[in-house]
Amino acid sequence: MKLLIQIPCYNEAETLPQTVADLPTAIPGISQIETLVIDDGSDDDTAVVAASLGVNHIIRHPHNQGLARAFQSGVDACLRLGADIIVNTDADNQYPGHYIPDLVAPILGQQADIVVGNRQVAQIDHFSPIKKMLQHLGSWTVRSLSGTDVPDAPSGFRAYSKEAALRLNVLTRYSYTLETIIQAGKLGLSIVSVPVETNPPQRPSRLQRNMWHFIKAQAGTIVRIYAFYEPLRTFGYLALPFLLTGLGLWARFGYIYLVGEGAGRFIQSVTIGTGILLVGVLILLFGIQADISSKHRQLTQEMLYRLKKMEVDRNR
Repeated sequence: MKLLIQIPCYNEAETLPQTVADLPTAIPGISQIETLVIDDGSDDDTAVVAASLGVNHIIRHPHNQGLARAFQSGVDACLRLGADIIVNTDADNQYPGHYIPDLVAPILGQQADIVVGNRQVAQIDHFSPIKKMLQHLGSWTVRSLSGTDVPDAPSGFRAYSKEAALRLNVLTRYSYTLETIIQAGKLGLSIVSVPVETNPPQRPSRLQRNMWHFIKAQAGTIVRIYAFYEPLRTFGYLALPFLLTGLGLWARFGYIYLVGEGAGRFIQSVTIGTGILLVGVLILLFGIQADISSKHRQLTQEMLYRLKKMEVDRNR
């Protein structure tokens, strides 16, 4: 059983030595542990430091492509290197390495495809009350949309089985955390969480410029991925207010006409209601077309899974 620990990096020359030093060298049930650093276009000596630390594999992006792309590059490389389990951790030493055996245990026991480290956000002292509230709100939203039970959806401390890694494809650039949970829920992969603690921050987050940027980016990711997997339901929600408003205006005119209160004065209800109703119908038709297209997406995704699996098996 081979474990690959991947560490996406962007200008992490200072914090990487402590992160690597904290990684476990032996885990029960794991016969081989290797490390992989993804240098996402760093301007410092991240790759040089990684090599000096004895990291087994190093990938370098010529320019910064974002955390999500770095994560996907790492997963693809881990699969090519024959990983049975992939653990993702941050290079800023936010997550203590001694929790990695806890992350891989449910996968070793065939109890889960994905394991997420639950940071227990309410107990993190350096998180402001607003940030804690937003973290809980975001996790609740992801749970509702994905049909999973992940208490800490933004956590990047995770373990993936080979099967899960083959199935998942990151489509956004900003972050993979919420997207992969929604994907996993729609694909029927099992997800469990294990409690972990975090180390004190050593530097400001490079992913979150400010609170508004974080909210906008994560909300956009949630909407796009949910619409990608549930297009008819998404467009149905968008069409519903127009359909109800249009029908309501028609019903208003019909009632006035039946009771004989001078329906001619309310003919605008029919005109406006018809226009709004047509908008709702058009949105719903777009949803039907998108739902038909999603069936082709499912076939493409299955083909991609089989191609990746064939590549992995051939490399083995």
